[in-house]
Amino acid sequence: MTEVRLLQGQHLKAACSNCSALEFCLPFGLNTQELERLDKLILQRFKVRKGAPLYRAGDPLRLLYAIRIGSFKTSVLSLDGREQVTGFQLPGEMLGLDAISADEHTCNAFALEDSEVCPIHFSQLEKLARELPALQHNLNRFLSREIVRDHDLLMMLGNMNSDERLAAFLLNLSQRLSMRGYSSSEFILKMRRDEIGSYLGLRLETICRGIAHLREQELVEIAGREVKVLNMHGLKQLVVGCHSAVLH
Repeated sequence: MTEVRLLQGQHLKAACSNCSALEFCLPFGLNTQELERLDKLILQRFKVRKGAPLYRAGDPLRLLYAIRIGSFKTSVLSLDGREQVTGFQLPGEMLGLDAISADEHTCNAFALEDSEVCPIHFSQLEKLARELPALQHNLNRFLSREIVRDHDLLMMLGNMNSDERLAAFLLNLSQRLSMRGYSSSEFILKMRRDEIGSYLGLRLETICRGIAHLREQELVEIAGREVKVLNMHGLKQLVVGCHSAVLH
């Protein structure tokens, strides 16, 4: 069963048309009538406290979750109990797609900060998507994006050195935040450095050395979780030839 800790008091009415993450989410491109039909499938949105699980590996597939506010990480546990981070998700992105093939979640999803999600019954969404081509297209787009991100991660792990991986990660995050109206050059990391290392296949000390290297090259300043990109072009040049890992 999905585990959430609700912030005090909030049975909130979902309304896609008024959502700031609309252009990145399932309703994008739907007309008014289609949007109203989708809106009826969305349950009361709820808030998830920082560090709380939205779902865990092994939970049955019942819902997909559109992130309205905040951010999440997805992860799996290795056989020896170590956490392997598999992704970081931002507003407008979907959580729960991992469960579609086996009807149960294959990873855990935890809130990186106090966040808010819109739950959607998957079976009803699947039925409606068969009737609305635009909605089916958007659902396919989400699934395709997951595949592309997996490919990009494999490319980073296989072809990039540690500094290039870190640069690609920062550029990816910068672009995704910029698309959502935030600064591309100054932002706050919601994830810990060891979580970044887990995602990039690097040890914590390697991440710390990489930050020092980027600072020495006057590409970025990172103080705690505060990031300031000093030379965006130089950062991109560091990963030249591997741009697809930056663009998704």
